[in-house]
Amino acid sequence: MAPPTPASPTPSSPRPAPPTPDPEAPPRRTLLGRLPLPERTYLADALRTETVGGLILLAAAVTALVWANSFDGSYADVSGFHFGPAALGLDLSVAHWAADGLLAVFFFVVGAELKRELVAGQLRDPKAAALPIVAALCGMAVPALVYTLTNVVGGGSLSGWAVPTATDIAFALAVLAVIGTSLPSALRAFLLTLAVVDDLFAILIIAVFFTEDLDFLALGGAALGLLLFHLLLRFEVRGWYVYVPLALVIWGLMYNSGVHATIAGVAMGLMLRCTRREGEAHSPGEHIEHLVRPLSAGVAVPLFALFSAGVSLKGDALAGVFTRPETLGVVLGLVVGKTVGIFGGTYLTARFTKAELNKDLAWADVFAVASLAGIGFTVSLLIGELSFAGDAGMVNEIKAAVLLGSLIAAVLACVLLRLRVRRYRELYEAEELDEDGSGVPDVYEQDDPGYHQRMAAIHEEKAAEHRRRAQQAGATGNEPDSPA
Repeated sequence: MAPPTPASPTPSSPRPAPPTPDPEAPPRRTLLGRLPLPERTYLADALRTETVGGLILLAAAVTALVWANSFDGSYADVSGFHFGPAALGLDLSVAHWAADGLLAVFFFVVGAELKRELVAGQLRDPKAAALPIVAALCGMAVPALVYTLTNVVGGGSLSGWAVPTATDIAFALAVLAVIGTSLPSALRAFLLTLAVVDDLFAILIIAVFFTEDLDFLALGGAALGLLLFHLLLRFEVRGWYVYVPLALVIWGLMYNSGVHATIAGVAMGLMLRCTRREGEAHSPGEHIEHLVRPLSAGVAVPLFALFSAGVSLKGDALAGVFTRPETLGVVLGLVVGKTVGIFGGTYLTARFTKAELNKDLAWADVFAVASLAGIGFTVSLLIGELSFAGDAGMVNEIKAAVLLGSLIAAVLACVLLRLRVRRYRELYEAEELDEDGSGVPDVYEQDDPGYHQRMAAIHEEKAAEHRRRAQQAGATGNEPDSPA
């Protein structure tokens, strides 16, 4: 006997309820989401200075190229002119002072930025920090791999593997300013944090791979100077006249120790207190960074570019970039390696952490920013000089490759960003909108009852005005026509 078949449900039979979502399941984290308001304000101030500095940097680079190729004799004479106290081991050329001295100011700002990001910014939360760290690591590993493979196949020197690993945030922002693109704050924050982490690893590369014979006496003196610097900060001793002479002494000892002198700037920047205490509008680290950043972005880095970017383009200097494995590796590393590395690292981070990309953005935006990070100017030029020290011809060719690679990356990024410029403008304007005039963008006030009360009053006032105009229009329409 066949088993009875179950009765088919009648229209009145209750349907099984759909499964309810697990209330304990955590919400998926948003990738490149909206920044907290204090972080957004800090970011806007920092990027405003870097953008102006980037435009000055761009002008300095162009000036260096014109000077070196039109008046090459005078350029070589000025950049090679030596001055400084020889008794202290500091009789350096102008170009050397720019690379080791002025860039120490730049790396001081980098150290302060990194400290702030670690204790109060995007890197404070390990989950949020995973994205820029992984993206930066992939954005350095892949270019180094591309350079290495190019030179293994072509039989070139592997000494320049670190050249295409750096990103120049100031130059990238200058490109954005030139093409008139206002990135949403989430993408700007990603680019800045990526560059900060990138700079950290570049510093480690310089410290580990480009440290020559150590003078332990000078290194010990620099360490004692840094300890004194830390104690003065801890006991809140104030006065630039205390810290600036001490910083110069630390820098001089670090230079003579054999460790690259810019490491002194990073170390001092990392010692600043970047957390705010009760009643403080800004931490001491933020205040000092705010004071020094214009000097770094507007003076130190452009002067370094002026005496470092003067590449001779005569003969087949540019065409030769694509024929030598060392220079071709640099170009491919910056243009292809950076883009693939950063985009791939970001995508893999989202995939393995089950994070969702901000609904206002698309993966094409991440790809465009990744290509923009292929502009590796300042630190790439520095590492190029260190990688091929003693071979002036190769240094010139590597610098030409850095300039050409950065130019190609900039053009590629411009094309990709311009395709989305209308969307970026909409997002940027929405982030800036302050309809109630409170001084705080409306997107940050949606949970504030006071904001909605102010908006209600504004709309009621507008409604009353429109009712008054409607009455006037009605009264005008009812008036009899005047005789001709």
